[in-house]
Amino acid sequence: MSNKISRRAFLSTSAALGAASVAGASLLSACTGGKETAKPLRAAGTYYVPELPDKANPGRELKVGLIGCGGRGTGAVDNLLEAADGITVTALGDVFPDRVKAARSSIAEAHGQEVPEENCFVGFDAYQKVIDSGVDMVIVATPPVFRPVHFQYATSKGVHSFLEKPICVDSKGYRTIMATAKQAEAKGLSVVCGTQRHHQRPYVEAFQKIQEGMIGEITGGNVYWNGGMLWYKEREKGWSDMEWMIRDWVNWEWLSGDHIVEQHVHNIDVFNWMIGYKHPIKATAFGSRQRRITGDQYDNFSVDFVYENGVHLHSMCRQIDGCSNNVSETVRGTKGYWKSEDDAIYDYNGNVLWKFDYEASRAKFSQENPYVLEHVDWVNHIRSGEAYVEAGECGMSSLCAVMGREAAYTGATTEWDDISAADMDLTPEKLEMGKMDMSKYKVHVPGSGK
Repeated sequence: MSNKISRRAFLSTSAALGAASVAGASLLSACTGGKETAKPLRAAGTYYVPELPDKANPGRELKVGLIGCGGRGTGAVDNLLEAADGITVTALGDVFPDRVKAARSSIAEAHGQEVPEENCFVGFDAYQKVIDSGVDMVIVATPPVFRPVHFQYATSKGVHSFLEKPICVDSKGYRTIMATAKQAEAKGLSVVCGTQRHHQRPYVEAFQKIQEGMIGEITGGNVYWNGGMLWYKEREKGWSDMEWMIRDWVNWEWLSGDHIVEQHVHNIDVFNWMIGYKHPIKATAFGSRQRRITGDQYDNFSVDFVYENGVHLHSMCRQIDGCSNNVSETVRGTKGYWKSEDDAIYDYNGNVLWKFDYEASRAKFSQENPYVLEHVDWVNHIRSGEAYVEAGECGMSSLCAVMGREAAYTGATTEWDDISAADMDLTPEKLEMGKMDMSKYKVHVPGSGK
């Protein structure tokens, strides 16, 4: 198959592919003399476990810029300034002046830091101006479609990045992320992503136990983000097509990647993390739109991800009010299973093999917020000069979610090799405020009719 295929060619080719099963080795646990071996999944020291002190270590003063001044961006600034002393917000950038003004006011009121007016930038090129203003580090909290380019520019300038998840919405963005991650590593930069479970103590300890072999070889799992409808923006008088879409970005595929990418990536990423950052080889899915008010997205997805050796992950997400909710992950192995909602590992007789000890943790630590702790880890790496780049792992999980989305949109089994090589680029040719061809943005219908 060609390494470069258009989205249309990718979709038509994928639709023609059969759902051939993948032959794999059995994942039954190894036995010696009738007893199970306690074989770790990975040797200690071969995987990263973050140190999670309550606050970042003191060190050199750092200047940070914010790109994307909405609620998540200003929230990330709050988290960073709680995580570390000696941090000054020196630049702000957004496509909308009201967002920059609101963020500037919020930072001054909450933290007593006045961002200079000459360092407040507006427009699609505001990210370049923020990065070029002399910052050491940058928070990228724009709509996800823009993150690959913003990360690429920050890395080219030697600036450390915090990238809110997801970090790509299409195949081209994924390849940009992966290439830039390698460049960031070569430059000794520190890059942390907004997949905050990696800095949540119960998850980190569960990860260690799983790597140590407590549940045995991983055989499958279930991940869920079933919750209510998110916010939306009705179009206001005077808004151009582009302005409305960006202000309502969480409801448009090209901007957010659809909610399987924008939100459910958290849960998909947890499974990929626990299994040792192995991506699925194919996905079969369905989804639909039933309640959404604006945009062109679905409001529910169900995906069967197939990994090597026949491991299956069932992924389910929904954004509809008045339904049963569940945000959790379960990872199953040959000897037991982990349930995130219980913060516990069980054997198949129901016995508790491990449970996170909140009492002991709280006796040692006062900071429990993973949104703060991810910034503690980021700042500590920057100040120590020890490079750490999460973008490759988060980029892989983001593309997993894209693969599930495309499988649902088309009704075709979608393969990793195809989606990772596809010439899929959701970014409009022209990024400017004004009229757009809105006929291009329609809800996808899978399969074929009569």
